[in-house]
Parts: sequence; structure tokens; C-alpha cells
Amino acid sequence: MPNDDRHILLLSGSLRAGSTNETVLRTAAAVAHSTEGVTATFYTGLAGLPHFNPDDDTDPLPAPVTELRAAIEATDALLICTPEYAGTLPGSFKNLLDWTVGGTEISDKPAAWITAAAPGRGQGAEATLRTVLGYTGAAVLDEACARIPLDRSGVGPDGLATDPLVRDRIGEVLARLAAG
Repeated sequence: MPNDDRHILLLSGSLRAGSTNETVLRTAAAVAHSTEGVTATFYTGLAGLPHFNPDDDTDPLPAPVTELRAAIEATDALLICTPEYAGTLPGSFKNLLDWTVGGTEISDKPAAWITAAAPGRGQGAEATLRTVLGYTGAAVLDEACARIPLDRSGVGPDGLATDPLVRDRIGEVLARLAAG
């Protein structure tokens, strides 16, 4: 029997182990596991991507870039959770996005983000993310983008969000993104 689930690729913009951004996305994976019609995969190759150089954006691509693009190609939608650093995206995550501009994998693919930052923070990352995703051709689903602040005290020993309201809101984002 074919699997008709909508597959969502989870992209964290943080390299920090146990970051709130990683927690949100790992919680999204857990919520997706119990949500009919949705599967989610956490992308783990951010740290292994080479520095973007347009001279290297040709065949054969560096292996980590080929893996990134294949992961994006194999998915139905993208869910991003990234911190804001110095008013914009962290350099390592901008580097990931730069590697996608030259490909067509993201073109017309539904994309959304969850901002886990405290109220009043994160707008710079969101604005930059919207701009860069525009260059990739992604179909940003505003109705799926959400601000879900996560305090570290709301993280269980398993590294997942414990607040049922946070988990419900993450589930709503997944449902909207899967429907897009």
C-alpha cells in the first residue's frame, strides 16, 4: 500500500546542541509521528556543509550539498526553526540556504517557520528568511508560520517540549504546512 503522507523536512538554523530551535523541531518530529498523514525528518547536515562558493556550485557538487539538495527534493514541504544572530540569520544557516539558490529543489515547495525566540525578538531572522526563501522560489505559507516562544524550563529530559499548548501549536503548524 503506498504511503500518502506529506513529508516535511525539518531544518534547524542552530548548531548548538539542545538549542530551543532544535527542541521545537524534534518536538515537531514527535508530534508528526502521532499525526495521521504527516511524516517529518530532521536534517542533521548543517555543520558539514562547505562554505558557499559560486565556483563550487557546479556538477559535481560537494557531497554534503548533494545530500542537502536530495533531502529537499525528496520532501513535500520545509519547516524551519532558526535563531536570530546579530539581527539576521546565523551565518551557518544562511550558508545552507545559499547552497539551495542555484538548485531548483525548493522552487514552489511549501515552506514555513516557527520562531522560538522570546517575544520582541526574532523579527530580523524572519525578514531575512523570507527574503532568501524568495530567491529560492519557495512558496512561503504565511498561515503556517508561527511564533511559539519556548523557555528552556519547558524542555523535558528527552529534549522535547513538555507544554501541551506548545505541542498543540506545533501540531497546527504541521497540519497547515502539510495542507499547503
